[in-house]
Amino acid sequence: MKEIKPITEKLDDKIKALNSTRVYKKVTPMHDLSWYVKWVSVVFVIAGWMLHAVNLYPMNVAIQMIGVAGWLWVGILWHDRALIVLNSIGVALLGLGLLNYWVGKNRCQTILKRK
Repeated sequence: MKEIKPITEKLDDKIKALNSTRVYKKVTPMHDLSWYVKWVSVVFVIAGWMLHAVNLYPMNVAIQMIGVAGWLWVGILWHDRALIVLNSIGVALLGLGLLNYWVGKNRCQTILKRK
């Protein structure tokens, strides 16, 4: 059986040795405001999915909206257009869903009572 040797070379040295333009070190910020917002938002989005799986509507939409709004904030902090566009649309659609639930539901019940 082949013996496994411990890694002694540093990541920077490995990247230089590859002499490639396709290999990069991680560039996202760590332990700044955006890092904390990002991970808290991930927790909210996953919690929203979990609530969705057990059909706890509209709580799932509200929780997901908090997470998506957090990711929108991260996109703004990072000046990342893809995150901004994706999460702006997400906040708008989730917000419309909540608005429809709270306002539209009462309106529909009123219309049905008239008939």
